[in-house]
Amino acid sequence: MLIQNEYCNGGSLGDAISENYRTMRYFTEPELKDLLLQVARGLKYIHSMSLVHMDIKPKVPSTTMDEADDEDCGPRRVTYKIGDLGHVTRVSSPQVEEGDSRFLANEVLQEDYSQLQKADIFALALTVWCAAGAEPLPTNGDQWHEIRQGKLPTVPQVLSQEFLDLMKLMISPDPEKRPSSVALVRHSVLLSASRKSAEQLRIELNAEKFKNALLQKELKKAQIAKAAAEERALFPDRMTTRSTSQNRTTRLIGKKMNRSVSLTIY
Repeated sequence: MLIQNEYCNGGSLGDAISENYRTMRYFTEPELKDLLLQVARGLKYIHSMSLVHMDIKPKVPSTTMDEADDEDCGPRRVTYKIGDLGHVTRVSSPQVEEGDSRFLANEVLQEDYSQLQKADIFALALTVWCAAGAEPLPTNGDQWHEIRQGKLPTVPQVLSQEFLDLMKLMISPDPEKRPSSVALVRHSVLLSASRKSAEQLRIELNAEKFKNALLQKELKKAQIAKAAAEERALFPDRMTTRSTSQNRTTRLIGKKMNRSVSLTIY
């Protein structure tokens, strides 16, 4: 059997996180919210088919970067797409293969498969937390258990309390308390970020329209000036004739009148 996957020109989320870790950078809160919202939408679709992914981790979401015509047009839009469907199983009759232990919910380890979709939510929270700048997650030990008790590892940035509360809710020891993928895509914390993004795009679009209007105005002025210069260059005799005619008209007004010369340039 052959499985054809879509080519994603941005690599995986894990690649971006590794590069950020090497350069001591990390995703900002708006970027984290965008990542969370996009992957939650993907999980919502998977869960709507009564399926679960069971292996959400940084290497799974692949990224595509929208092409930009001009490097000065600002940052390119990043789209996250869920791949690596090797652990996908049905909710009704699950055949669970444990994924990466760093992102595995405790109830799955205890072979409690009654809330498998919430295990995807748990793994998504830790995936986003890695993008926030967390140190590589433990595969076992005390810190592994602390995370399963609802304690998030430290990250090198200050995040809003509302975002922290959402992250903690997503790794709650009680899977019933974790939000579903449907609840996530409707969550006020993420929708506010989405609205801000749309508003920012509207502002940028209006700015571009204003800039284009100014450029068109300047272009029209330049075209008029160029046409006038070409006329002067192509018809110098006409300009001389006009000046002579005006001079003669002046001389015909009385013999004792002071003579004057006027020159009009077209």
